[in-house]
Amino acid sequence: MSDSTADRSSQRRLRPAPLLFEPGIAEPEAEHFFDLESIEDSRELLARATELTLAFRAAAERAGEFQAIAAAQLADTRRFDSLSLEEIAAAADWTPDYAAKMVEHGRGLQRRRPLG
Repeated sequence: MSDSTADRSSQRRLRPAPLLFEPGIAEPEAEHFFDLESIEDSRELLARATELTLAFRAAAERAGEFQAIAAAQLADTRRFDSLSLEEIAAAADWTPDYAAKMVEHGRGLQRRRPLG
């Protein structure tokens, strides 16, 4: 067998085999929300759902504080990259009036808890 014949036969063997069937579509997994759907006892479900509700409220409040601090930092005219209230509002999907309130709230938070 010549070298060119060996090369051609190895090339033929390396080609993928044709598919003779259509691969099955993967079944989507059932949605799980903190495994609440698996809790059958109503008292336990209420207790766990309440815990999650309180935790999410606290997290949302904390995230809002960080939004306000960031807005105040971005509005600081001493920064070379400061933004107008309209720009901050657009970035956060707020109205300019709400952006002004958040900037003021953020400044208050900064005065109470200086960063860094």
